[in-house]
Amino acid sequence: MKKLTIAAALAAATMLAAPAHAGSDDGKIQVKLLATGVLPDGKVSAVNKDPLGLTTGANTYASDNVVPTIAVEYFFTPNVSLETICCTTKHHVNGTGTLANTNLVNDVLIIPATFSLKYHLPLGPIKPYVGAGPALFIMLDSKPGATAAAAGVDSVHLSSNLGAAVQAGVDVPLGKTGFGLTLDAKKYWVSTTAKFYAAGTEVLETKHKLDPWVLSGGVSYRF
Repeated sequence: MKKLTIAAALAAATMLAAPAHAGSDDGKIQVKLLATGVLPDGKVSAVNKDPLGLTTGANTYASDNVVPTIAVEYFFTPNVSLETICCTTKHHVNGTGTLANTNLVNDVLIIPATFSLKYHLPLGPIKPYVGAGPALFIMLDSKPGATAAAAGVDSVHLSSNLGAAVQAGVDVPLGKTGFGLTLDAKKYWVSTTAKFYAAGTEVLETKHKLDPWVLSGGVSYRF
């Protein structure tokens, strides 16, 4: 997270330091510096292995997070572009139902690698858009939560999975300098399989819906 924050700060400094004449509201490349809210689901969608019946009457949810995000976009035409984003986001997974008030998984670190093919509606200077594309959620790390650790779980593995995303948003140019404001909303459909281990033995395997809403707002520079 610290490295990403430093990268975002450097990107912002570069955008602000760029000479005004280098920017254009119809340039081929657009860079965005965003504040992004990641709002995952986290519910159990399937139980693959539960010999002790730990999930009976229980479910889970994942915590929300706000992170800095950098988006880079290339325009093939004035109306068609390809965008990718860079960020990491960290979450905790807690229990509900018969597992209410329990802490099951901590520090789930995710890279939501996303590519979106976007269409920008030709409606004048304010530029709404829609998009869709594949998303690979790369799970970098996770740790047993306090409740799971107290029950003997010493490691948790969450699988990296491929999913899909749709998005909609709007870009608002600030004059003809290339600078602008942007709002964006993405909806993802992606799952992960969680495996819980105690002394090297798998004691529980569950599949979870991540399916987050990802809501962003910030500044852009096009050139």
